[in-house]
Amino acid sequence: MSPEIEFPAARVAAARARVSAARRVVVKLGTNVVMSDDGGLALGRLYGLIETIAGERRKGREVVVVSSGAVGLGAKRLGLPGRPKTLALKQACAAIGQGRLMSIWSEAFERVGVTAAQVLLTEDDFSSRGRYLALRATLEELLSLGAVPVLNENDTVGTAELESSAGHVFGDNDRLSALVASKVGADLLVILSDVDGLHTANPARNRSARRIPVVAEVNAGIRALAEGAGARGRGGMATKLEAAAIATASGALAIVASGRRPGVLEEVLSGADAGTLFLPKHTLTGKRRWIAWAALPSGAIRVNDGARAALVSGKASLLPAGVTALEGEFVKGDVVRILGSDGAEVARGQVNYGRADAEKLVGHRSDEATGGAPKGYDALVTRNNVVLNVEEAG
Repeated sequence: MSPEIEFPAARVAAARARVSAARRVVVKLGTNVVMSDDGGLALGRLYGLIETIAGERRKGREVVVVSSGAVGLGAKRLGLPGRPKTLALKQACAAIGQGRLMSIWSEAFERVGVTAAQVLLTEDDFSSRGRYLALRATLEELLSLGAVPVLNENDTVGTAELESSAGHVFGDNDRLSALVASKVGADLLVILSDVDGLHTANPARNRSARRIPVVAEVNAGIRALAEGAGARGRGGMATKLEAAAIATASGALAIVASGRRPGVLEEVLSGADAGTLFLPKHTLTGKRRWIAWAALPSGAIRVNDGARAALVSGKASLLPAGVTALEGEFVKGDVVRILGSDGAEVARGQVNYGRADAEKLVGHRSDEATGGAPKGYDALVTRNNVVLNVEEAG
């Protein structure tokens, strides 16, 4: 079945009106937007985007920029023929390229009367609840001062982010931009890439591929359309779809469009039919956004079918009697994955017990603690701290 859906014109018009009225926007620029085909900075393209952002800032719109390109710029400066392969070389390239990248942003914004602020982040800044809240406070203060925060993954000290393309990885800053959009309560996430939105097939390989203007939900059919990353970037359409899922689950709109097309950001922010627009589906509270998307799970809890059904349909707490096994190490307050009997992830939740104490409760009623397990919580995970995954919630 085709993933394209015909939406009522009124619904689409209302969504595009929300785009043009968005007060707080996160704009992510991929490596293939920041850099030209020869591996150098695409200065003309960047200056055009900066002028647009500055103009929007003067209108009162708050803008956060997430910029890729540090590793690519470092590789260009070192004369490397392609993207570096080893972790150490990637980190070295990032160390060389990041200063150059930020100097361009800072100097260009200064020319148009806007102050830019550099913020470098790693996954730990999101996994730690305290650092996560501190980041929000910093970004809120910068925006209130009229600055444009320019964020990037701190590739110089990152490890898993550079080594892996699975699990909790920023993915050429796509996921980072969505986490930031969620954290600051953005109305709109704009991901500018080298592809003009999601298509029915890869447009580089299939001339009959058609752009999909609007997507209501990032489901399995939509995800099946994604392919891998480009030569320089770590992301790809798959990471952009994940970013769109995070943003829309937080109540924001998301748009993926081509940042290589002149004037595209003005088109997007005006509510024009540019790229692919992803409609909000779920709205999670701030803490539950952190549980669902930002925190790095420390372990897992496997549950029986009854507990799974209670979580999915009854929105219940996770009681010890429904738990069949524990995996990995975790302490009280950590976020863990909740798995069904088939090993598939059902939800994520913040645990009330560490692994050692939880072991003494597994399979027992809450009032049957064994081996000196502490009392105080009826549930291993209370329902307010349980977030179903996208497939289960849908």
